[in-house]
Amino acid sequence: AVQLVESGGGSVQAGGSLTLSCTASGFRFGDSDMAWFRQAPGKGRVWVAGFYAGTRSKFYDDSVRGRFTITQDSTKTTVYLQMNDLKPEDTAMYYCAAPAVPITTRSSCGPRLLTDFDYWGQGTQVTVSS
Repeated sequence: AVQLVESGGGSVQAGGSLTLSCTASGFRFGDSDMAWFRQAPGKGRVWVAGFYAGTRSKFYDDSVRGRFTITQDSTKTTVYLQMNDLKPEDTAMYYCAAPAVPITTRSSCGPRLLTDFDYWGQGTQVTVSS
């Protein structure tokens, strides 16, 4: 069975950094599209960043571009979200996600549709204080 497990969340002050991890079992991120989403209290789940399988390109929402970076480990079973210069508006539960089948329509803006993703982790909380 496919399982995604996030870790690395915590509480930091504005300007600080955190690195989130998403570890997969049952498949490899190297063979899969993947994305990070976040959900702030009282708000919907929104896309943060992601990539398509078999490509080197990473995509980022405008709100995090230049501050967040996606990387993978050499085994392609763990994906990281390095978050620098954190802001209070980054406070949210962060989720990693993967689709059950490859996304067929690749957007120039990246894999950002919630409905494309079938597997979700349990989330990891990030809290940024001012």
